[in-house]
Amino acid sequence: MPTTVRSHAKINLGLGIGAPRADGFHALATLYQTLELHDRLTVSATPTPPPTEIRITSNDRRVPSDSRNTAWKMVALALQELDLTAVVEIHIEKNLPVQGGLGAGSANAVAALIGLEKELEIAGQDTPIQKVTWPARRLELAARVGSDVPLFLIGGTVLGLDRGQEVYPMPDLEPAWCVVAAPSVGVSTPLAFREWDVLCVREGLTAEASTGKLKELSRAYASAFAGAVPRGDRQAGSSGVLTAGRDLAGPQESALVRTGITSWIQNDFERVVFAQHPSLAEIKRILAAAGTPEAALHASLSGSGSALFGLYLTRRDAEAACARLQTAGVAAFLTRTVDRQAYWGQMLLT
Repeated sequence: MPTTVRSHAKINLGLGIGAPRADGFHALATLYQTLELHDRLTVSATPTPPPTEIRITSNDRRVPSDSRNTAWKMVALALQELDLTAVVEIHIEKNLPVQGGLGAGSANAVAALIGLEKELEIAGQDTPIQKVTWPARRLELAARVGSDVPLFLIGGTVLGLDRGQEVYPMPDLEPAWCVVAAPSVGVSTPLAFREWDVLCVREGLTAEASTGKLKELSRAYASAFAGAVPRGDRQAGSSGVLTAGRDLAGPQESALVRTGITSWIQNDFERVVFAQHPSLAEIKRILAAAGTPEAALHASLSGSGSALFGLYLTRRDAEAACARLQTAGVAAFLTRTVDRQAYWGQMLLT
């Protein structure tokens, strides 16, 4: 029977970027956060003699159906690593906005892997490779597919370092209401990095200086979360909402606020992307609604954009943000953040 898997979106609560390195990449320090908003992947896999066949279909014609697809790459690498061959069929039901910054393709890759593992009973095979080293190997394979793929093998609130592929689970925040803005404008990530490189030269930020900057930022993230996020007593239900006895995604005082990071957390890409696309800065202003009763706990560009988000204490505040965006002609998606327990508890649908 085919396996259906949720493929959750992510946002970057904050993103620090270093100067370009000798290898052409940029070091990062980022806080990822998974959302309830998701695509659905249906995976069927049957062991077969060589060669492996992978077939991908989708309700969205823009989704590649060949080896350019991240789900294809992930499945092909996993089968090769495990020395298995199979006929694999993957259907991708796209629900996430196509704008960059939400990790949709990377999440699809992990959802395809989870579906493949269930279909072929990989985790249940009594071999040292699967039992002992497969969890570590799958993280390595995920990093080969894309820098933000490994975060989806953890879920919840995740610290990302190096290129973003070095991931560490952070204490989970209580789920918060989230509004994702999906403007029609597109952002070129390579161009955003090139503009960032120009900014680094202008401001004298070197790769060496970046190392200190990003280490300090990662320590600040860890320190902020260490004492501000409650542990142990409160458990998330199947919906991912902590049992607070109210119709809210979280308590009256948000743990995000208690961390103190909302006063200083930022996305470095905003410094160059907003200059390229001033309309995105205006959308952030609409999401933030600073000085109003419906003000966001935090609003930001996600990744390099063009998607932006706002986090809110109550559903009413989030719905007000959706209404403001719709008045401005910007597509809006109402969702919530999802913690690690709920992320894995909700992932498999069949």
